[in-house]
Amino acid sequence: MKTWINVLRSEWLKMRKSNIWLLVFVSPLLASLIGIGESSGEAGPQWEYTYAMMSMLHAMLFLPLLTGVFAAFVCRYEHAGGGWKQLLALPVSRTSLYMAKFTIVLALLAVTQLLFVAGLLIVGKIKGFEAAIPWELILRGVFGGWVAAVPLAALQLAVSVAWASFAAPLALNVIFTLPNMLVAQSEQYGPYYPWAQPMLSMLLPPEGGFGAFNVPLETLVFVIAGSFALFFAAGLSYFIRKEI
Repeated sequence: MKTWINVLRSEWLKMRKSNIWLLVFVSPLLASLIGIGESSGEAGPQWEYTYAMMSMLHAMLFLPLLTGVFAAFVCRYEHAGGGWKQLLALPVSRTSLYMAKFTIVLALLAVTQLLFVAGLLIVGKIKGFEAAIPWELILRGVFGGWVAAVPLAALQLAVSVAWASFAAPLALNVIFTLPNMLVAQSEQYGPYYPWAQPMLSMLLPPEGGFGAFNVPLETLVFVIAGSFALFFAAGLSYFIRKEI
């Protein structure tokens, strides 16, 4: 445990000196601009409608993409100039190192989600929403989106560790993120598609439901937990046996 904390502290200092922090503002900012621009929900539940509009872009596109960017970035320095050899020459276990990098990715995603909430509140303030803030809906959706991104983070970290190229994991992530809207409409495939799970977890089912939104919450949670265990175990096992 102490080793993991020391490695985590080292990874944290490394991230503080980089420009990765600028990326956590991208999706919340763009989602907030959408929230300010939309006006169709003024006659209905304003908070709920604005949250849904902002979540659509954020959870369907940018959150999965940022997950891949964060995962690739935490491995970027080690892939350059023999960084893995230098790092593993230190008295630190590969398990602690892998878990520390995974924790950093989750922390960056958590900050992104918190900024999304802040953006939603600012939009509501600017537009003068008078209704009470539906905290239960917002926090459940934002936390659910973060949890749903955990298996994807585990998958992306495994790919980023395996591939020395910084661009290759990002390109792969883009390719699998773009079909999200189509896949999410499939009750058969949507819940099992890692790139669509954040969207399914953050958005409220439309009236009457459609596609994967008809899947019970228990099923989605089971799939998320199972895929996380599979992706994380596979990535960690590969990293432990990987020849540097």
